[in-house]
Amino acid sequence: MTQLDTGKDLLLHIKDVTGHAFSDAGLLTQALTHRSFSRGHNERFEFLGDALLGMFIADELFTRFPEAAESDLTRMRSSLVKKDTLALLARHLDLGNHIRFGIGESRSGGGRKESLLANALEALIGAIYLDSDLDNCRLCIQRIYAPLLDTMSAGNVPKDPKSELQEYLQANKKSLPAYNVIAEEGGAHDKLFTIECYVDGLAEPVVAKGRSKRNAEQTAARTALEKIALDADQG
Repeated sequence: MTQLDTGKDLLLHIKDVTGHAFSDAGLLTQALTHRSFSRGHNERFEFLGDALLGMFIADELFTRFPEAAESDLTRMRSSLVKKDTLALLARHLDLGNHIRFGIGESRSGGGRKESLLANALEALIGAIYLDSDLDNCRLCIQRIYAPLLDTMSAGNVPKDPKSELQEYLQANKKSLPAYNVIAEEGGAHDKLFTIECYVDGLAEPVVAKGRSKRNAEQTAARTALEKIALDADQG
C-alpha cells in the first residue's frame, strides 16, 4: 500500500481502528508527519500522547486488577507502553503506510522502523486528545489496547531482563549492574546505541546494541543472565 494523504480514506481508516472521527483533519496530518517531511511534524504530539498513554494504562490496570501488587502493576504497565508493544499496535493499525516521511527516510524504510512506528502511535493518541477530550481519548486507548488487555493477568507478565538481573544480584548480595553508553551511531531519530554492562561476578563486561538505550540495556541484561546461567552449569 502506498502512503496516503489525509483524505477520506485515511479518516475512515483511523475511525475504524480507533473509534475516533477527526473533526480537524490537520491534527491527524501532523500526527502522521515525521520531522524529515516538514517542520510541522509530530514530535510535540508524541510528547503529549506518551503522557496520556501512561496515565490511562495505569488507571486501566488499577481498575482491572484490584488485587494486584504494585510490582505486578508496574510490570504490566511497562510491558504495555514499551516501544516494542507500541510498534506492534501501530502495525496492527497499519500506521506505517500512512506516515509522511522525507525522501531519505522513506527510502530507508521509515514506515517499518519500530521506534518511528511507536512514536507515530503516541502522536496519534495526542492528536485524538487535542481533537476531542480526555474521556474520548481513554475510550480510544481502550479500543486500541483491547487485544492485549483482554488477555492479560497479573501472573502472566514476565519480568524484563533488567529487573530479573537486578533481583538476582540483590538476592546473591552482589553489586547492582552498571550500564554505560560507549557509542552512538546514526541520526537523531535513527540512532544505534552500544551499551557496556558491568556485572558483579562476570569477568568481562557485556556489550550489546539497540535502537534505544532501553533496548540495548535489556539485551545486555539478557546476555548477562545467560552468561551467569552458563557459568553456574559449568561450575
